[in-house]
Amino acid sequence: MSKTGKIRLLALGLIRDGDRLFLSEGYDRIKNECFYRALGGGVDFGETSLAALQREFQEELQADLTNIHYLGCLESLFTFNGKAKHEILQVYQCDFADIAFYQREEIAFHEGKRKKRALWIPRDRCLSGELNIVPKSFLTYL
Repeated sequence: MSKTGKIRLLALGLIRDGDRLFLSEGYDRIKNECFYRALGGGVDFGETSLAALQREFQEELQADLTNIHYLGCLESLFTFNGKAKHEILQVYQCDFADIAFYQREEIAFHEGKRKKRALWIPRDRCLSGELNIVPKSFLTYL
């Protein structure tokens, strides 16, 4: 495996509402497949993963978080759009501070230049394998 790539550190927030999970939808154009992941993003140098989690939700959804607690750390090696990737994921469980987010079925947002969407998905569709949840090890937190 190439040693020239970089490892990305991400902070992700698992948000639940009863039997629903709030996840971001992604698409790999090389594999021609959709996948779903908890929202969040990269941790900047000098920033804690908790601060990054809060910043990312503000930047992408203009959403404040509450009841935040740390779940654990996952490591993910995968291929996305034909490129090898390596990520360390700091995973938090949290809630939206504004209850209006629980009433919206989906939210469009931008991640850099990419237009994306986040939506409420039934937990059983994730656990059954019907939907591609990434990384697979994330399923332990559901």
